[in-house]
Order: sequence, then C-alpha cells, then structure tokens
Amino acid sequence: MKLYESLAAELAHSIRSGVLRAGDRLPSIRQVTANRNVSASTVFQAYYALEAQGLIRARQRSGYFVAHGVRRLAPEPDSSSQPQEEAVSVDISDRVFDVLESTMVRNVVPLGSAFPSPLLFPLERLGRALASSIHQLDPWSTVDDLTPGNACLRRQIALRYLAEGLHIHTDEIVITNGALEALNLCLAAVTRPGDAVLVESPTFYAALQSLERMQLEAIEVPTHPREGIELAALERAIERHRPKACWLMTNFQNPLGSLMPDEKKRALVELLTRHNVPLIEDDVYGELYFGNRRPAPAKAFDREGIVMHCSSFSKCLAPGYRVGWAAPGQYARAVARQKLTSTLTSPVPIQLGLAHYLEKGGYDKHLRKLRQSLEAQQTVFAQAIGHYFPPGTRATRPAGGYFLWVEMPDGVDALDIHKHALSHGISVAPGPIFSAKRAFANCLRLNYGHLWDARSEAAVATLGRLVGAYAGRSGAGPR
Repeated sequence: MKLYESLAAELAHSIRSGVLRAGDRLPSIRQVTANRNVSASTVFQAYYALEAQGLIRARQRSGYFVAHGVRRLAPEPDSSSQPQEEAVSVDISDRVFDVLESTMVRNVVPLGSAFPSPLLFPLERLGRALASSIHQLDPWSTVDDLTPGNACLRRQIALRYLAEGLHIHTDEIVITNGALEALNLCLAAVTRPGDAVLVESPTFYAALQSLERMQLEAIEVPTHPREGIELAALERAIERHRPKACWLMTNFQNPLGSLMPDEKKRALVELLTRHNVPLIEDDVYGELYFGNRRPAPAKAFDREGIVMHCSSFSKCLAPGYRVGWAAPGQYARAVARQKLTSTLTSPVPIQLGLAHYLEKGGYDKHLRKLRQSLEAQQTVFAQAIGHYFPPGTRATRPAGGYFLWVEMPDGVDALDIHKHALSHGISVAPGPIFSAKRAFANCLRLNYGHLWDARSEAAVATLGRLVGAYAGRSGAGPR
C-alpha cells in the first residue's frame, strides 16, 4: 500500500467509525505534512482519494471537511468465540443442504452464496485457452501423469509458490477436483473413523460435513475475528484430546474473514510440529488480499513437512472448472494414493486449458482487478450494514476475501432470519451451520462478492428491517 493510500485509509476509518463527524474540518495540508513527516503531495493525494469516495468536501479557502451523509460502519466483533474444546460427533449435513439449496436459485439475492459473482472472472479468455489447448491436445497427455495431474499445470503452480518464496517441487503437488477434494484427500490420509480433528469455531461448514462423512469427531477451538485461532486454547485441546489432524484457514477464514499474522502462523506451525499434529491448510482465499502483498500461508513456516497446503482456482479465476491442488509435504505419497483409489485423476482438458492460460500471462492482472472490485464492494456493503441494521449489530472488516461475519443483537435468531429473508427473495448463511454444536445463533455470514446495485442495497435494507423487527420484540420473530 502506498503512503497516501495508507493515510487515506486511516482517515476513512476515522470518518466511518464516527471519530471524525459530518462537518468536522480535517487537519490542514501543512499540519499533516509536519505531524506525519510526509510530503504535501502525499497529503493532497490522500485528500483527493477521500474526496473521490465522497467522504470529504473541499471548501474554497477553508480546507477540507467531512461530508454529510457518510454512512457509519458497524463496530467490529471484539473477542473470540467461547471455548468449545470438547470432542463432539458431527450431524450437520441436512441443515447445511437445506440452507445452501436456497442459493442455487438465480432470482434470489445470493448473500448466502459461497462464491463471488461469475461476472468477475475472465471466462471468455479462459474459454479461448481451453479451446486452443484441446485443439493442440497430444493424445498421450490423456494418460500421462494420471494421478498427480498434468505436469505443465503442476509446474505453473510450483512457479507461483516460488514467486512467494516457497520451494515446492512439482512432484509434491497433486491436482484435484477443486480444493474440497484436496482437503478431503488430506484428511483421509491422516485419520481413521473415530479420530478427533481440531477445527476453528466458527468453521467452514464443509469441514464439518467432511468430518461427519468420515465418522470423525470435531474439537471446536475459539477463533478471533481478526487474528484467527487462539493458540493457547489450541494447545490445551491438543494435550487433552490428542487429535490426529488440524483443519484451519489462516488467510481470510470462512466465515470470519480473519487473517492470522505471520508470527502467529510461525508459532502455530511450531506448536503443531512439536505435538506431531498435521495441519490441513485451506488457503483458497489467499490470492484475494487487499494489501500490497499476498499473505504467506502457514506452509511458508513449515520445515518438517507437516503442513498439507490446499488451494484452487475456483474462488479467484475459474469457478465451475473445479481444479484445485494439494501440496501435502511428507504426506504427498499418502495423498496421491487416496487420489488413485478414489477419483483416479482430474479432467485433462481442463488442466491443459488452465496451464495454457497461466503460461500466456494475464493472471496477475486479472487478480489485481478482482481484488479492487471486491475491496470496493466490501466498503459499500459494510456501510449499508452500518446504515440499515439496528444498534447492537457488529460486523467484521476483513483485509481480503468476500465474506462479512455479522453479529446481530442478542436474542435475534439467525435461522428465523434466514427463513424470513427467503420469503423476500434473499439468501443468507446463518451462524449455526458453521458449528458442530450449532452455536452462533445470532450470527450471519454475508457474501459481498456480487456486484453492488439497487437490488443488493434493497436486500440489505430488508435484512436490516427484519433484524430490527426481531430485536425490537421480546420472543417474537419478524413479520
């Protein structure tokens, strides 16, 4: 982030949080230059950026003032979830399916969707790459490298690791049918029915579904909405339950959006290495950062090969192509064996098309545009929540990804809100589907990855009205 962008972001936060109020005069260019030890040009650029966002207005010969009508943001959640460190059986798939089924209808506003808008992706260019690769298809490529995946695609993935300072050999990478298969293969490689697995609280519902299907027990560990899983609670759970694996998202966790700091990632890997607990790292949102560099995965701090890094192109390039991968360290052979005995391989033409696209360049340009779009959408979405939802609402402000975690006032039932929202043509993801214990009864995960328009704003306004009606009644749901 450039210096003027950092200054603009700091002032924008002060305006939206109410520290600077409508009509307040901003410090003069000379004051900021002297106090911050920056150039006048930097301050001007920051003020121009804020003016372009509609947050401040210039008055001739008077300076810059906070604009009227700026929407305040809801405050952030300020603590981790309550400790939940018992091992429990998982029975959640029916409820998850009922909720997700509602996001598959095109005329529903998809605030509960797990995917960003398909309009954000270069599908036409991908289609041309796929057509070209099929036209040039070597017949023998359909049987080469069946289980690990296409060598050209694995090389492109290894090069992207290398650009981030990670030395992952192509032989360590296994191409899969999306990240979820990669995660499931890793889980199957290190567990057996009846074993316990550590997960975040709240956690990605598909992780709970995987545990349920494999007859594994979940140990939910408190997770901070900004910095990720609590390491002290994690260590207590390890010592008490002796889990066989740990399934975490260190970058822009779903559903919280939390980003674990590098030093905490290092400490996490050291802790798990010390206890010999493999880490299954779900890193599908790592490319969707809003800062000036991609956050390192926990894999970057792994010296013993215990981190099984999993990702895909589904959230950042090619939704529907279902191409992911695992870089499972010391477990590479075990994961490849799981792949061989389950789905054998992933579709070769799709792999070749993605490899061709990556070789030709343009991926990073697409990612920059995608990140800019998502960051802008988060801003207007968060402002709308602060404007339309009732007092007592809290919402996260992730530094990447496309989810907001919203804590509604105490007593509001997220499952009831989900049902009433559907009757208005709006889908949401209620908090209880993110916990084996069905906790987070007053929380919602909302997707800001779809284009903001009048329909989106009307949906957020309707949700806010439903939540406000529920919060304003004792024991009665919204109408």
